[in-house]
Amino acid sequence: MRRIILFFIVISCSFSFSQNKQLLYGFSEIPQSLLLNPGGKIKNDWYFGIPLLSHIHVNVGITGSTVYDIFADDGIDFNTKLQNAVYSMKPKDFFSANQQLEIFSGGFSFGSSYEKNEYLSFGLYQELDFIAYFPKDLAVLALEGNQNNINRPFKANHMSVAAEAISVLHLGYNKKVNDHFTFGVRGKIYSSIANVRSTKNQGRFTTVLGQNNFYDHIFNLDLELRTSGLASLSDDESDSDSVVKDLKKRILFGGNLGLGFDVGFTRQLNEQWSWDASLLDIGFIRHTKDIENYKIEGDYVFEGVNPIFPDTGNGQTAEEYWNEIEDNFEDIFKLDTTAAKYTTWRPIKLNTSLNYAFGKKKHETCDCAIEDDSYQNSAGLQLFAMSRPKQPQLALTAYYYRRLFNGLQVKATYTIDSYSANNIGLGMSANLGGLNFYIMADNFLELKNIYSAQSVSLQLGFNYIFNKNED
Repeated sequence: MRRIILFFIVISCSFSFSQNKQLLYGFSEIPQSLLLNPGGKIKNDWYFGIPLLSHIHVNVGITGSTVYDIFADDGIDFNTKLQNAVYSMKPKDFFSANQQLEIFSGGFSFGSSYEKNEYLSFGLYQELDFIAYFPKDLAVLALEGNQNNINRPFKANHMSVAAEAISVLHLGYNKKVNDHFTFGVRGKIYSSIANVRSTKNQGRFTTVLGQNNFYDHIFNLDLELRTSGLASLSDDESDSDSVVKDLKKRILFGGNLGLGFDVGFTRQLNEQWSWDASLLDIGFIRHTKDIENYKIEGDYVFEGVNPIFPDTGNGQTAEEYWNEIEDNFEDIFKLDTTAAKYTTWRPIKLNTSLNYAFGKKKHETCDCAIEDDSYQNSAGLQLFAMSRPKQPQLALTAYYYRRLFNGLQVKATYTIDSYSANNIGLGMSANLGGLNFYIMADNFLELKNIYSAQSVSLQLGFNYIFNKNED
């Protein structure tokens, strides 16, 4: 049983989703790039996203040991591979997940009839975010037991988890001040569908040699789990229809509410060099409804099970003996349940990039630029950073962008992040009349063996776009 528990701990912490969208960031032909930088360049007059299809994003990755490391048919004993996986992973290795589905979206330019230099965008999307750090000490305890770890403190702060499902209603404003500077801001209303958070656990568990028994188990614990939106869903009187109805209400103003905003800008340094940056999800959610919190706090000593069977001659029965042990456990780990309100802060994300544009189109019959004088290529570096409970999540990306012709653009990226140092991605945006389709994926080098891949992502969408007149 101990090895089964350990196995699921390792497997759970081997998969990870990331919120970095290096292929979409700065891809100005795709309207959804404004969600990553509200101050980005805009190349359309107006657009609307095809409902439920305009932006679908899923990203899977691995930090620490992979599934292939444990299940590979390489002649090595499974228990040995499981032990190697546990010992090689660190408490800061994590399992996280992020998924987004855009429900609807749109945008349009406005301003003077001569130059429409302002733009409004809006939409509603659903997001799932989850992170759980690898509980290294708990995994070692499950692997080795406490008999071989006398006087060793096993830390409780290795246990850290946060999960939430939310919907986000947003309105963005973008203004091109002049040819050198564009800025933007986006306001957001968060509606929490469900939330689970336990990120500030403290304490330790230590086994020492006992006096009245073989061992004494010493607990010094300060553990807390906060939840909102779950208690009513698990109510015995709730059926599937009522649960679905309740979840639908929470998508728009029916859950615990919060506010936030994004800011961003693009600075044209000269004709070919530009710099842009954005800060996303500066905001909070206040949890006041459907709250259920659990807390264990205090110092306890448990002397273990008395190996000597009860003396029935003194009137104690076997049932009373085991009931006494059960009562001792309940007294030690007394669980306090409260409905205290709490606030969660959204994970802030930073994007910034330095870009160099080059390669104007030339006439085939002369060495001169044609009427469309925009650059066909660009290359640059992008930095991504995101706040997390234990340490920031970072990624550095080098990219190359190419406009093949007016209706087709491609982008290639090379990313170094927490999962891999050789992540190659490819993205494409294509227009057929007013219909725009884009698809993006990364880590192509690892697709030959998906079980050993450090990360794999996919995002795609459909929009209807009315482009600006470039003449």
